[in-house]
Amino acid sequence: MATINKGRLFNASCIALTVTAMTFAIRAGILSQLGVDFKLTDTELGWVNAMAFLGFPIATMIGGPLYNAVGPRKIMWVAFITHLLGLIMTIFAGGFWTLLISTFFIGFANGSVEAACNPMIANMFDGNKTTMLNKFHVWFPGGIVIGALVSALMTNLGLGWQLQIAIMLIPTLIYAWMIFGQQFPEEPESEAIDFKKLFPPIYLTIVFGLVLIAASDLTLQQWFPGEASTYLKYGLIVLVAGLIYQYFGLLYSILALCMTLTATAELGTQQWVEKILGNSGAHPMLILAMITGLMAVGRYFGGPLIHKFKPIGVLFGSAVVATLGIGLMSVATGGMVYFAAVLFAIGVMYFWPTMIGAAAEYTPQTGALGLSFIGGVGMFATSLWQPVIGGWLDTERASAIANGLAEEAADLAAGQATLDNLAVFPAILIVLFGILYFTRGKWQPKAI
Repeated sequence: MATINKGRLFNASCIALTVTAMTFAIRAGILSQLGVDFKLTDTELGWVNAMAFLGFPIATMIGGPLYNAVGPRKIMWVAFITHLLGLIMTIFAGGFWTLLISTFFIGFANGSVEAACNPMIANMFDGNKTTMLNKFHVWFPGGIVIGALVSALMTNLGLGWQLQIAIMLIPTLIYAWMIFGQQFPEEPESEAIDFKKLFPPIYLTIVFGLVLIAASDLTLQQWFPGEASTYLKYGLIVLVAGLIYQYFGLLYSILALCMTLTATAELGTQQWVEKILGNSGAHPMLILAMITGLMAVGRYFGGPLIHKFKPIGVLFGSAVVATLGIGLMSVATGGMVYFAAVLFAIGVMYFWPTMIGAAAEYTPQTGALGLSFIGGVGMFATSLWQPVIGGWLDTERASAIANGLAEEAADLAAGQATLDNLAVFPAILIVLFGILYFTRGKWQPKAI
């Protein structure tokens, strides 16, 4: 049997995660170009964004349980094929629906990378898994920095969005070459897969319900016009929330609710940075690079902080700072935008990994499935809010123009009003995390 080349597989995983991050950053950088070329409203651009955040959790929620059955090799090749397919389809996209499909493939590829690499790295470096997983996840904010700077440079050079998408084919092909012919850890034996054991009916119902909710405004309105689709969507939300409570318990359900807000505050704001801050007097892609660069450093060296204040204390403080950061960005222009962005970065840098850690520490009975699921819930929520954020920009811009503002001033006003709305998410988290923090002795006396 061939020896497992752990270093090569780890480096391939880091490059694959860099591709994942670059798709996020470059998509943020080319939104305006896509809107002009395909004559799309911000609401329609929101649906394009949503498909990436929808494909990701579908892949993790399906690929996570399948990991032990099919192994990391097959899931990594699924990631490569869907990355390749999604990027090429985007380059040759002909309009709104092609962009939706291609972006979904990219999102599914991104989720497949996570589903394969997280457990694979944990298995390969069993005695040092936390350190190696932290080093692996540094490449998400690190890859966003790379993607943001590449997008800014190529835009300044007058290179179109197709070339910006095509540049990501290079690292995609590199990670495929690095995994080709390699021995992977814990290759499963050839035997029938017990799907009933891997996917309990209630779990599949929850996942299917989340997919319907995330895509409801695009699909249900076709069949249930008017208020009927709205009532159906809210009914689905209540049903799914009840099933999560039944399957995972009360504390996990509260953490899942918080995850929907932390993920949207972090990823929703960053995904729209070019549209929101394009006329603020600061360079939006440099802002994105700065934010994610700070996040990478903060996460890499964040262990002592989390150890001292515990997950729920860090999340409470993060919510306060994130609210201040988004609130300040909503009124800042010029150089002050950079200061506000630093506050925002400090506020959100610990949201995602600490939420995962909180679920692991405070609800250990949910196991690996619970960890995969809580990340998926965050992505589903971000998907759901993407067209809403785009709708806010459309509505506020139209209102500003109706009030006599010029186009650039209207874009600035729309971006600032949208940031006001986004600030509500971490503000709600101050209350939720505050309640959990000050009642921690009752629900988890040994945690803090």
